[in-house]
Amino acid sequence: EVQLVESGGGLVQAGGSLKLSCAASGLTIDNNNIGWFRQAPGKEREGVSCISSGGGSTYYKDSVKGRFTISRDNAKNTVYLQMDSLKPEDTAVYFCAAPLLLCASDTYYYSSSTAYWGQGTQVTVSS
Repeated sequence: EVQLVESGGGLVQAGGSLKLSCAASGLTIDNNNIGWFRQAPGKEREGVSCISSGGGSTYYKDSVKGRFTISRDNAKNTVYLQMDSLKPEDTAVYFCAAPLLLCASDTYYYSSSTAYWGQGTQVTVSS
């Protein structure tokens, strides 16, 4: 059984930083494309970042480029999302998902029928 468990969310002031973790079990992250998504109240879920299997490619949503960094620790089977210079508009529930069908530098794709999702972690950025 695949399980993804996010952690690291919290309340931070604008300009601050948080590091989210996505610990995977039942799935080897090095062999899969892994993504971070977020959903703000009243808005649709959107892709924030992803990292390809083998780490050859990473994707970032335009609004987070230069502020967020995705990485992974294969030994811990965990993917991270370092979020710096946070803005109030980054406030959302953040989810990790795997496997994605595609993670390239300019796009990603996943199937609702095959991707597993974590329970999410709340990120709140105050102004």
